[in-house]
Amino acid sequence: MEGILHALSDPVRVAMYADIVAQNCPQSCSNFLKVSDKAIPKSTLSQHFKILREAGLILSERHGVELQNVSRCTELEARFPGLIRAIVTAHAIQSGDEALPKMATSKRPAKRAAAK
Repeated sequence: MEGILHALSDPVRVAMYADIVAQNCPQSCSNFLKVSDKAIPKSTLSQHFKILREAGLILSERHGVELQNVSRCTELEARFPGLIRAIVTAHAIQSGDEALPKMATSKRPAKRAAAK
């Protein structure tokens, strides 16, 4: 959990991750040379992807000379229900993004607290 929160504490990484989550197909690293209207150097971008990978947020697969990145939302939702959705939604609200990302939803009903 701490690794996930650390990885998504950086505004550039959370923007990158939110974009990966919103896509239905793998995203190449070169798609993120500009994040939130800021140019990101390739070396910095590599470090951001490394942190996202090590936190277990994305899975990267090499295709030729590029890495294709996909979100691991389904696995994360099973382990930490609602965490990723809450973080990505908060990022979308904070950045003023009207279209909230679509994520894999849990089929389990929410637990309710017992009345005392």
